[in-house]
Amino acid sequence: MFALTTTPVYLVGEGGLGALGLSGAQKGWAEANGFSGQRGKLLPLPSADGGLDGYLFGVGPAEGRPVFVAGLAAVSLPAAHYRLEGELGDATLASIAFRLGAYRFDRYRDAKATPTLELPSGADSAEVDRQVAAASLARDLINTPSSDLGPDNLHKEIERFAAERSMEFKAIVGDDLLKQNFPMIHAVGRASTQKPRLLDLSWGKASDPKVTLVGKGVTFDTGGLDIKTAAGMLMMKKDMGGAANILGLASAIVSAKLPVRLRVLIPVVENAIAGDAFRPGDVLHSRKGITVEIGNTDAEGRLILADALALADEESPELIVDMATLTGAARVALGPELPPLYSTDDAFAKAITEAGLEVEDPFWQMPLWSSYDGQLNSKIADMNNTGAGGYAGSVIAALFLKRFVSSAKAWVHLDILAWAPEARPGRPVGATDQGIRAVFAAIKQRFA
Repeated sequence: MFALTTTPVYLVGEGGLGALGLSGAQKGWAEANGFSGQRGKLLPLPSADGGLDGYLFGVGPAEGRPVFVAGLAAVSLPAAHYRLEGELGDATLASIAFRLGAYRFDRYRDAKATPTLELPSGADSAEVDRQVAAASLARDLINTPSSDLGPDNLHKEIERFAAERSMEFKAIVGDDLLKQNFPMIHAVGRASTQKPRLLDLSWGKASDPKVTLVGKGVTFDTGGLDIKTAAGMLMMKKDMGGAANILGLASAIVSAKLPVRLRVLIPVVENAIAGDAFRPGDVLHSRKGITVEIGNTDAEGRLILADALALADEESPELIVDMATLTGAARVALGPELPPLYSTDDAFAKAITEAGLEVEDPFWQMPLWSSYDGQLNSKIADMNNTGAGGYAGSVIAALFLKRFVSSAKAWVHLDILAWAPEARPGRPVGATDQGIRAVFAAIKQRFA
């Protein structure tokens, strides 16, 4: 077997050409082509015999340099096998960035070759593989359209996921949700031709700390009878992005064999329109016994999460983490790159936000502002599923969910977008991972 030819990519900061040890001719070539380490600029580096000695890739000034800047190189380079040299920073993160920058979703078109990477010295190969696999899993699921990933197929994907990792797997499907007291999951999904369900995965020693992950699995969201606009539905295949990222996080935890008793709960539904769809003004019963008046059928994610969170909370776990593509208000407040985080444990929230800055998975903690809790009041039920005033929509949604968690020692809610509307380092346009690296690092720090 022949070894792959490995082409070097020299990461160069602004003003850093002199530190590379280039020949005079090569340095002159770089200067003649206006290369001084500008972020994102790629320049082939000729050898003395007219061949190729590699590539120069600019990573910009040290101040404000993105952690994942190496991901930009993977977008620009032709398909070949590379190694990274020069100003890598953290070799493990640079390698993750490069490989995630090379991510492509080719299920529906001829697959094109992409750049591959020989890991640089000092990179943790197991961590690189783990994080790239976790992120790619999430991206592949989110990118898949609902025609091929409705509740039935998402169920199959998650069951296969569990089997591959020797996880226990249970499913409660259709009217069995009513028999086992998950009425809100049933109500949201009953109008679809594919039955609603709750998928329950577990792994690890029963004696280890209990960590439960909950992910919103709405495979497509029409908005229900409060129907979305055509433009509003265009990206609704991504409304299971919370479930996809929770699976990515679970994959990383199992791969690393973290000492936790892991449970994963994923309510899976399609919010469809039919004669038996739930309606504005309906009052739904919940697993926790709280009655919920429906102010808007397009606020369905919090309903299915509430039943799943109530189940998670019954075990009084050390930690519950939920992820959901829950509110447009979160994007209005913080944009697509910086999801809000809500938590009953400020120390753990801080651990996530600090880790997120280190591993290019940022979050911003937002308050569970108790003064807004009254906006969830209903005149005929225990609460409404939408706020009365129209303000602070992401906070109101988090306060709604908080009512269903009372026994867990810590709870974290991540209101993610799971989509990159513009390309960023390590994140091509389209489905993206959010929360996997930051929460994994915080869980590892807390329980390892």
